Amino acid sequence: MNASATPQHDRTGLAAAFCAYLIWGFLPLYLILVKSVPAFEFVGWRIIWTLPLCLLIVAARKQGGALREALRNPRTMGWLAISATLIAVNWVVYVWAIQAGEVYAASLGYYINPLVNVLLGTMLLGEKLTRPQWAAVGIAAVGVSLLAAGALTTLWISLTLALSFGTYGLIRKRVEIGSVPGLTIESTLLLLPSAGVVWYFAQTQGSSFAVSTELSLAIMAGGALTAFPLLCFAIAARKLPYSTLGFIQFLAPSIVFILGLTVFDKPLHPAEIACFACIWLAAAIFVWDLVARSRKPAAS
Repeated sequence: MNASATPQHDRTGLAAAFCAYLIWGFLPLYLILVKSVPAFEFVGWRIIWTLPLCLLIVAARKQGGALREALRNPRTMGWLAISATLIAVNWVVYVWAIQAGEVYAASLGYYINPLVNVLLGTMLLGEKLTRPQWAAVGIAAVGVSLLAAGALTTLWISLTLALSFGTYGLIRKRVEIGSVPGLTIESTLLLLPSAGVVWYFAQTQGSSFAVSTELSLAIMAGGALTAFPLLCFAIAARKLPYSTLGFIQFLAPSIVFILGLTVFDKPLHPAEIACFACIWLAAAIFVWDLVARSRKPAAS
């Protein structure tokens, strides 16, 4: 396949990517509504309410055959079990971070994630990096090192979010299954553990779902806010080069960062300022290089 055949500007993929990252960027505003729900319990409810929605979409799109085919394929099920575990870890850490007020750590995780995507695409998918892109990766690494030296207590949040979601996206890009059937199987694999978590909280602290009608409806909305952007992301991951997807992902943490400064009114510490400066510089170099290359005539 020549370079011009790469779906660098697939319109469906681009639209799906922007939709996913806009929703994820503003997700902290929704999490304010459910801040009284413990992170583990909330993620359990998220998964429980995501599965029915996925099954409805599978039925409406007549994808039952694809779902059954995947369920009979041990290799596909094995990879989806790994991706389900990764996305569950990502959700728990992200929700906990927002609830704990670590908005900048969460934002930084998704600033680092695009660069993780670039490295994974290079090492595992054979995608090539230009010199400016390698420079961007190096500058981002300096930023993470500065954060490690000055804000070690929150670095684990950022790295866990970046690595878990980066690996999740790589798996979903490579597994031969549609976005909706894939998310349906992931939700099914997580259903029993989620039910156990919800039952545990109901027995020990009282179920958050029984507190009020408003909170119950807010928790139920988590199903749609989980399923829809993940479906968009899975579509984008299959239609776009992983490095391009990583560039678009800068949108979500930028929104989260602005929310941290405004809605959450969180102060920035020196180590965080230095790290964000490096990440923004790396992102600027990465974007400049993508734009410059997109303007060159495609190779025949």
